Amino acid sequence: MSKILLTGSSGFVGQALARRLVAEGHHLRLPVRSELLWQSENAETFHFEGLETPMNWMDALGGVRTVIHCACRPYFENDPAADPQAEYRRCNVDGTVRLASQAARSGVRRFVFVSTAEVCGTRSRPGYPFSVESAPAPASLFAVSKLEAERALSSLTASSRMEIVIVRPAPVYGPGVTGDFLVLMRWLDHGKALPLLEDDCFRSRVSRSNLVDLLTCCVSHPAAGGHILYVSDGEDLTGADFVRRLGDALGKPAKLSRKPLWMSFRGKRAFIERLKTPMQVDIEHTRRLLSWTPPYEIDDTLAQTVAYFRRHM
Repeated sequence: MSKILLTGSSGFVGQALARRLVAEGHHLRLPVRSELLWQSENAETFHFEGLETPMNWMDALGGVRTVIHCACRPYFENDPAADPQAEYRRCNVDGTVRLASQAARSGVRRFVFVSTAEVCGTRSRPGYPFSVESAPAPASLFAVSKLEAERALSSLTASSRMEIVIVRPAPVYGPGVTGDFLVLMRWLDHGKALPLLEDDCFRSRVSRSNLVDLLTCCVSHPAAGGHILYVSDGEDLTGADFVRRLGDALGKPAKLSRKPLWMSFRGKRAFIERLKTPMQVDIEHTRRLLSWTPPYEIDDTLAQTVAYFRRHM
């Protein structure tokens, strides 16, 4: 099996991906800021200060065939930085280009970049999901930085033999998820009514397990190089239907109200609005190109997510 440098191995997606790659016999090199909570003889760690700092990656890249770049400065609802745009660019663009440029010089054959479907926006037109044909229209500084990184990586292909694979996931969930998804589970667990009207505003999501499966496929699939790959669970749900299925997994049937109820959500109105906003991605190109189908069902992932929630929250 090959040597892989994986960034972001302590993150929500990266940690699960690292375990999967090790289980399949790959040897990993993992840049970390602090000690990992798990160990493997096939995973060697080395300390780094972060993507925002200039770093010489050449020693770490020796003998590496594939880089999977999951690390990034994440989206912040209320960004603490004095200049968020500069911070996003320094980490998500400059840090990515620095790593990729050195990877190309060291002979890495494939660079897999985890981007976001939101480079095309946060709202898709009903019946017109985001696809490889969609024009980019990022609506946040985070998405802007991911698009800038994508374009910079693509320009590297003109001057190197390294293949670039860009993966654009729909919003990711799964066991251990935090943020708004965790808030939603707590609301449902406490029997809180949610202001979700019946509608036809479908949204794509991707379980961490399905995303990890696709990223693992991208390590060696001969057809992946040079492509943009959207990924989702392959089943899109309205906000109301998704909340119902999550409530069923919790054993707490969802209470959906036609009343606004905004005063009950303490600053989470934007999150409720997102649940009711259409945002779909088309994964048909990914399916055909890689002969790949999402192997994990939504209800199974919701059950696993709830089981983790019960154990740890």
